[in-house]
Amino acid sequence: MLIRLFTLMLSLTLMAGLSHAQPGSSLEDEAVQWLQQLIQVDTINPPGNETRAVEFYANIFDAEGIEYETAESAPGRGNIWARIEGGDEPALILLQHTDVVPADEEFWTIPVLSGAIRDGQILGRGARDMKGLGIIQLATFLSLHRSGVELNRDVIFLATADEEAGGFFGVGWLIDNRPEIFEDVGFVLNEGGGASHDPDAGEVVFGVEVTQKVPVWLRLNAIDTPGHGSSPRPASAVTRIVEALYAIQHNPLPPRVIGPVAEYFAGLSIDMAPDWAPFYANIEQAITDPDFITRLHAERPGHHSLIRDTCSLTRMSGSSKINVIPPEAWAEIDCRILPDKPSEVFIAELEEIIADTGVEIQTIMAFTPAISETNTRLFNAIESVTSELHPGSRVQASVSTGFTDSHFTRDLGIVSYGFNPLITSRGDHTGVHGNDEQVPVDRFRRAVTDYYAIVRNVVID
Repeated sequence: MLIRLFTLMLSLTLMAGLSHAQPGSSLEDEAVQWLQQLIQVDTINPPGNETRAVEFYANIFDAEGIEYETAESAPGRGNIWARIEGGDEPALILLQHTDVVPADEEFWTIPVLSGAIRDGQILGRGARDMKGLGIIQLATFLSLHRSGVELNRDVIFLATADEEAGGFFGVGWLIDNRPEIFEDVGFVLNEGGGASHDPDAGEVVFGVEVTQKVPVWLRLNAIDTPGHGSSPRPASAVTRIVEALYAIQHNPLPPRVIGPVAEYFAGLSIDMAPDWAPFYANIEQAITDPDFITRLHAERPGHHSLIRDTCSLTRMSGSSKINVIPPEAWAEIDCRILPDKPSEVFIAELEEIIADTGVEIQTIMAFTPAISETNTRLFNAIESVTSELHPGSRVQASVSTGFTDSHFTRDLGIVSYGFNPLITSRGDHTGVHGNDEQVPVDRFRRAVTDYYAIVRNVVID
């Protein structure tokens, strides 16, 4: 009853909070324009230049009369944060990154940083990852500010640099150099989750990312006697690297299931076809079937990655000249491990696999594992509000194969969720890290309203 009353009042509240908006505009109209403008701000990383996005947000905050702070972790690597003060409950951070990945314009049908609307889609690098969600957060933050309503906790808007390259010039740097931002914070809402729609079943599932595979980026180094390419030796630095990579590729670590993955698979099984559903419903048993593992890997590699530690062989280098056997060779591998073991244990397992090759392992980057609990007011708000606004929908905790800046905040003991109410139908083109990245205007507008409704449910008693 309380949720229904809240839903009925929501549109009135949104309109009441628009005292600073342009005459005749709505919060959704503003959000669409902001997203188009922010896409046009070049923050491709490398090099980042996120200070450009800081200036974009600073101009908006100046117009709204909102105080804010900024800091550069390095020249051009800007971060910005602002706070709406509230009651004594632990604060909520709306966290976003402003950098985006590179794009090859040759394969796009529109300029990469266009921000134009075509066929009902807002196009441009970052439309989904994650300038779209960043603007949704901005709209929520400004609506709370404009309304002047009393909050039960502080709400912090935090836009950071460098997530696409590890976050060390963004959230990682801020934790070390501006730790006061994260003091007395209870929740973080970040990227990582998403809403999916199955046209056949007619159901909408809102995924809330509560943990993620842990990135462990490693460099394999080999040293051996150099020589002329015309006189190959029994072993060389290059052949040692090749042998090590072959050993890693052909000796995968055994599959295993952690609790959040079991829950996630069980939730997915509800709407699955009969040839998949029984396996997903009891994934702990299914992983003992080699045929299922083979099929899962071939047909659903993303889900296969959730039931084991994995390594992708991504980079290698040997000689700079075709007829020279080099003294050194190296390779880099992108490993992602389930968050139930320390990276040191995983690296020791790899060292055993390549022990006979004479190759040494160097750690480039290794995060720590953490899982956010779901028995919280924020998770409950996501469940209750989405159920009210989207009858027949459901919420399920999810596990991400990729990583986000949430690993930093989880390390601080802050409950951190990846959540985006933007609904994507099966088969929709998104272009995330690909070509013609895009977001539907109508669904983006709806996500602006839904996100505000959820946050408002948490910050207003």
